[in-house]
Amino acid sequence: MVYFRTSPTCLEVRHRHEVLTVRAWGADSVRVRASRFRIPAVSHGALDEPPPCAPPRITTGTDRAELVHGELTVEVRFDRTAAYPEPLLTFRRTSTGEELLAESREHFWMPGARVLTGNRSGGYEVHQQFAAYDGERLYGMGQRTHGRLDLKGLALDLVQRNGEVNIPFVLSSRGYGMLWNLPALGRVEFAANATRWQAGQAREIDYWFTAAPTPAAVLARYADATGHAPELPSWASGFWQSKLRYRDQEELLAVAREHRRRGLPLSVVVADYFHWSAMGDYRFDTAEWPDPKAMTEELAAMGVELMVSVWPTVSPLSEHWETYRDRGLLAGTDQGVEFHQTIRDKGMAAPMPVAFYDPSNPETRAFVWDLVRRNYRSLGIRVFWLDACEPELNPAHPAHLALYAGPGAETACAYPRDNARLFAEGMAADGEPPTVLLCRSAWAGAQKYGAAVWSGDIPATWESLRQQIRAGLSIALSGIPWWTSDIGGFHGGDARDPAYRELMIRWFQFGVFCPLFRLHGDREPRIPTGHDQSGGPNEVWSFGEEAYRILSGLLHLRERLRPYLHRQMAEAARSGLPPMRPLFVDHPGDPHAWTVEDQFLLGPDLLVAPVAEPGARSREVYLPAGTRWHDPATGATHDGGRTVTADAPLDRIPVLTREGADVPLTA
Repeated sequence: MVYFRTSPTCLEVRHRHEVLTVRAWGADSVRVRASRFRIPAVSHGALDEPPPCAPPRITTGTDRAELVHGELTVEVRFDRTAAYPEPLLTFRRTSTGEELLAESREHFWMPGARVLTGNRSGGYEVHQQFAAYDGERLYGMGQRTHGRLDLKGLALDLVQRNGEVNIPFVLSSRGYGMLWNLPALGRVEFAANATRWQAGQAREIDYWFTAAPTPAAVLARYADATGHAPELPSWASGFWQSKLRYRDQEELLAVAREHRRRGLPLSVVVADYFHWSAMGDYRFDTAEWPDPKAMTEELAAMGVELMVSVWPTVSPLSEHWETYRDRGLLAGTDQGVEFHQTIRDKGMAAPMPVAFYDPSNPETRAFVWDLVRRNYRSLGIRVFWLDACEPELNPAHPAHLALYAGPGAETACAYPRDNARLFAEGMAADGEPPTVLLCRSAWAGAQKYGAAVWSGDIPATWESLRQQIRAGLSIALSGIPWWTSDIGGFHGGDARDPAYRELMIRWFQFGVFCPLFRLHGDREPRIPTGHDQSGGPNEVWSFGEEAYRILSGLLHLRERLRPYLHRQMAEAARSGLPPMRPLFVDHPGDPHAWTVEDQFLLGPDLLVAPVAEPGARSREVYLPAGTRWHDPATGATHDGGRTVTADAPLDRIPVLTREGADVPLTA
């Protein structure tokens, strides 16, 4: 026997101990929740309030119910002939009746499609299984290092790691999007025989599902549900100069002055980690940075923002250690002392344990922001680099955390989102406009706090460059419109090596067309991690005369592109459409566009084909159907729906414009 209850926006289904709700949650979208006995009153997921929408139409019968909401129809069927019957959901497109996704049982006998197995913690291990479909392509899921754009056939851990950003949203070629709205540690399998989501510990099953006619519309519904990014500040679209690391005030200023002397554009320069007195103090070490206010003012006079690195780590040598500890502002642990990482910070002769603060605690957010306000904002600093915010645990056991939001096993994946919230809410409370928060990790909804993601501590290799193209496109399809990589890779790279110089040039050419344009890395010669650390040179003039000629020209190209890029960023804020995106987002009716993984669009008018192979001086470029494409380098115009071979000399990569578009690629 199955029981249905209805309200104006929700269908409730009860069977034995299970409660299942299907609630309208924005246009063409629903939120599905299932648990035993009752739906939890509190969620730490990404869905706060449903976006405004027309009410659904709900009908019920004895063994069947239906919720029709715009282009989405959700059917609930109860098959009494099954050995162990349970209500099963099917999602259809209303206008055509086409099946988009359907639940499938794990076994014909038991368990079923929704599994909640008690683990004596008050939570459950949960499974949610759906049918698999031949020919389906799946995209998104944050940022990964597997080097694939289409996720079909992959199994992915739902956990945050350096370079592995877990945003559990997937966009399907079948015309739907789905957010697994649990920040719990788990796994998803996009297998040939089933799709299965799993959380090791949770209080419920909770996901959001949308049906929309195009990929762009799916992304718009997702932004409505989880939050829209603000508009990118005008200064942020320029060039960001960084290295690991400028050790003092004079070294950093010398780089900015040299940019000005050479007439090179510069928007942001970075004071990386260990500029502080101790982790958790959130202020400059005056022995190395004697007058940070004068430094910030000099940079501002050049039109340059100073970005500071802010780690969520707290050293026991911090002047605020007792306050963090005794007020309960640190992340806890299930067992043992509350230390989560080791590093050789200021005042340490050897690596020592440090703790992480807990940004899910509102008292922590208020305390840390007060330090940031007094020690950074008061100097005019408004750009923050939120590094190691997965958080970077050692050992990497996030289930061992105990957070204000709940056990680490249930909530740890939301840590980077909560960390971005700390800074965004602090800026807003002080009446400041949104800024860019450069984050090494994110979770669903982080975009509304101004989180920009970079791809973490990646190697300086050609393989890594190839991976970045897919990684950037995947996170764009996961709701994050602001993205960048460490141009040249992070780990290694010798500025004196001709082979590395070629890689740097090709990566720089890719970076010019990324939403954020940032040079960073730990170049050779490198020394072990610690407060006295600094790598080799990493400025555009560091890589020889030929490279400098090319890189300096690319800096000026980026300047010409900035007005166009800001128009795309305004659209991203309005509609959720990311500026950097796969070809199929604009050309969903072109079947081949769904298969192209090593090209992308920057807005509707620029088709970018990075060169990611050493020695390559040409490459094949697929031109999406439905428009004609102009090559400014040759003057040729080509019909879409075909592949051409484009020249790619060392000083440029193939970049084509949509016919009739006016984008200033040439001076």
